[in-house]
Amino acid sequence: QVQVVESGGGLVQAGDSLRLSCVASGRTGSGYHIGWFRQPPGKEREFVAIINWSGDSTIYANSVKGRFTISRDNAKNTAYLQMDSLKSGDTAVYYCAAWRTMRPLEAARVDRMDYWGQGTLVTVSS
Repeated sequence: QVQVVESGGGLVQAGDSLRLSCVASGRTGSGYHIGWFRQPPGKEREFVAIINWSGDSTIYANSVKGRFTISRDNAKNTAYLQMDSLKSGDTAVYYCAAWRTMRPLEAARVDRMDYWGQGTLVTVSS
């Protein structure tokens, strides 16, 4: 069992930056990939970014590529999502998810994640 807890959300202006954190606890020694997803108001949850267990491979959604950076510090069991040049369209509840798999990162989907956090709200005002 793995527990993940997100933090770092808040209200920011368009163009600002924000860093989200995701702390994993429990049986984290099994090598979980960590993904970030988001759910805008009234919409379905969508993929944002994912990083493999060793931290040397990442994938981003086209909508955030070049603006968001995913990283992880396994010594701290923590993953991060650095969000720069935020837009009003980035407003959403952001979720962290842990995924233990032999599949490639490109196979990441909402329904394939093993463990989810409770989410943290990011609101970008224009």
